[in-house]
Amino acid sequence: MPHRLHRYDRLKRILDIGGAAISLLVLSPVIAVTATLVASKLGRPVIFAQARPGLNGQIFTLYKFRSMRNVDVAKGWVTDEQRLTSFGETLRATSLDELPSLWNVLRGDMSFVGPRPLLVEYLERYTPEQARRHEVRPGITGLAQASGRNTLTWERKFALDVEYVDRRSLSVDLRILVATARSVLAREGITAEGHVTMSKFGDERG
Repeated sequence: MPHRLHRYDRLKRILDIGGAAISLLVLSPVIAVTATLVASKLGRPVIFAQARPGLNGQIFTLYKFRSMRNVDVAKGWVTDEQRLTSFGETLRATSLDELPSLWNVLRGDMSFVGPRPLLVEYLERYTPEQARRHEVRPGITGLAQASGRNTLTWERKFALDVEYVDRRSLSVDLRILVATARSVLAREGITAEGHVTMSKFGDERG
């Protein structure tokens, strides 16, 4: 069901376009260097592209720098833990892997701030309340990321996502961006216990 247009949404979209365009221009040297390092250390393709649900559950292609090696059974690179290198961990910890997502923001697939875009397979697992996270564009960062990232339970993450949908405003977005920057600088909440990032939603239900 299409979301109701919030009075902040039009301004938010204008800010996203301007911010993404400026960021892509200013950060182009960083993007180029990161792409070169990814190609050198992890191989090609440099970009990780995957279908994700966005606004109103519409599917789009998410772009990120890849942070894992290709699967290689002979070398024992099968699980995420085996495929994630120290370089990949650094990319994730510093959020440099997210730089290509600026293109998603510019296109309108995403916003700077909003619920993180998750896997398509999760769509059928959400409760009606949890599915409300798709009433806004997904974000590069969000209230859940500013509140603990991957150390939070799925239920807590989704509650924060819905809270953001109801409370979104310029002041809320600015606070989230500042909190996210602090979290990235401190390298907090990158992994959940026993996982390189976070367990899959639904796995804990058996």
